[in-house]
Amino acid sequence: MAYDSLRDFVAKLDAAGELKRITVEVDPILEITEIADREMKLPGGGKALLFEKPKGAKFPLLINGYGSVKRMALALGVNSVDEIAGDLEALLKAKPPTSFKEAVSLLGTALELRHAKPKTGTGDWTECRLSDLPIQKCWPMDAGRFITLPLVITRDPDTAARNVGMYRMQVIDDRTTFLHWQLHKTGARHYRRYKELGKRMPVTVALGGDPVLAFCATAPLPDGLDEFMLAGYLRKKSVELAGDVPVDADFVLEGYVDPTEEPAMEGPFGDHTGYYTLPELYPKFHIERITAKKDAIYPSTIVGIPPMEDFYMGTASVRIFLPVFKMTFNEIVDIALPAEGAFHNLVVVSIKKQFPYHAMKVMHGLWGMGQMMFTKMIVVVDEDVNVHDLSQVMFRLTANVDPQRDIIFTKGPADVLDHSTPVMGLGSKMGFDATHKWADEAGTREWPPIIKMDEAVKKRVDALLGHA
Repeated sequence: MAYDSLRDFVAKLDAAGELKRITVEVDPILEITEIADREMKLPGGGKALLFEKPKGAKFPLLINGYGSVKRMALALGVNSVDEIAGDLEALLKAKPPTSFKEAVSLLGTALELRHAKPKTGTGDWTECRLSDLPIQKCWPMDAGRFITLPLVITRDPDTAARNVGMYRMQVIDDRTTFLHWQLHKTGARHYRRYKELGKRMPVTVALGGDPVLAFCATAPLPDGLDEFMLAGYLRKKSVELAGDVPVDADFVLEGYVDPTEEPAMEGPFGDHTGYYTLPELYPKFHIERITAKKDAIYPSTIVGIPPMEDFYMGTASVRIFLPVFKMTFNEIVDIALPAEGAFHNLVVVSIKKQFPYHAMKVMHGLWGMGQMMFTKMIVVVDEDVNVHDLSQVMFRLTANVDPQRDIIFTKGPADVLDHSTPVMGLGSKMGFDATHKWADEAGTREWPPIIKMDEAVKKRVDALLGHA
């Protein structure tokens, strides 16, 4: 299902009983964050919030629109994100890949098959000012206000390939922001190349529109695959673009980054790690034109101590792209990124174990796949474990791991937001083999069976208790 506008999505949330309207005036400086954080911490993620009168702004603000399993499915226009995973798996199974590179190539082909290629359209926006937007200051020690859900659109200067990323944009003044594209991001690669060429870098930022657009900007697509193609695939309707801008975007910021200009200190800001990201050098985005739809709604989110709205977006990405992982690692049964792990700190994966030390093969393989390179800890369990149930995972972790035999250490790229690493962007990794051990795995005694009740007894007791 495709939404014609963010307002269309708000109407869908309202009709589904998933929206709370805040009709009193609320300050975007800290107050919206406090209300939204309380809502996000409710069981199941609470409700989406529409702030109709943000103080000092001309537009309403939507937050927590993705912040539950149900709302994430509504944003993608499906009953369950597993529907998308099943559809993608069926497309990719036509020719099983022999490598991750081939899987990525097949993914690109699959996206092109289903309404994916963007088409040309026309947008209708009028001039406005950055100060008209209800841009938040989220946490007390933040350096200022920043845009939280921007679609930052750049192109490779050599190939013209488009990238849509989501990078924090601290407001400096009404015509300038920072662009917090981290070291490993595609936008940062484009910036470095423009710097080598000594050319001004065009940048366009879109806000709002179909909610699938912001989701795709966060999706772990390999470099070179167009996020607007993924959006067209998911919504089953091509994304209409005016230049590089979706015609349904609520706001458009057009400008440039000057690679000859020295970067400046951006931050600190509260981040998805639950801690503040300390100040670092980032380039400035110079805004030449800002426009808005007549009935625009400003999209926002907040990050902080989990669980937050971004947990549901990350979980949806894992569910949707699980078929790609499975085609490269056919032993994988399921993957989970627990909310407490803040995306990169912890991954739990269940496998159908087929040979001794199989878990360690999976760990090394995952650390070599795209954004999985940032993962700090991987726990591998057997196929009968529900990876989304931390109680089951912790039981197997504590019961099946001998630290000397079953824990491995290595080093590799780390999330630059991870304050615990001794060097920014580089950290150590730890893998836990929490599977049942086989007799020919070193240092393993006879492995006892796990306690299970007979199925026949379960059925008899169900009948006695009237549960049959």
